[in-house]
Amino acid sequence: MKRLSVYENGINSRENKMDRTSVFPLKSLDIPLRVLAAVIGGWAASWSFVAFATAGLAALGSEFHDAETASLMLGVLLFGGIVMWAFAAPSTLRVWAVLLGGSLLFNLIALELQRMILS
Repeated sequence: MKRLSVYENGINSRENKMDRTSVFPLKSLDIPLRVLAAVIGGWAASWSFVAFATAGLAALGSEFHDAETASLMLGVLLFGGIVMWAFAAPSTLRVWAVLLGGSLLFNLIALELQRMILS
């Protein structure tokens, strides 16, 4: 009895082949946009968090340099998490939206906290 290969059996025929989008779900600009989001957006979000946390801890009565050091250590951890999440998230648009929106929100809150402390 003759053994049929996958090519003779029709499994790899043109109509049964998976299209390229199902094998490679990322679009051509998806990787560069995610790299930019991870680096630039991650930096912006981490910096905003550090400003927010430093102002918040200082407003709660912590010494400024202690608050700054703790915030910077947490900011580095946050940056690493953001970089990993930027590539794991299902949508590049969602990554950019969360990073830009979060950065803006943290900056606005930090600005108000700083104004409150200085007044």
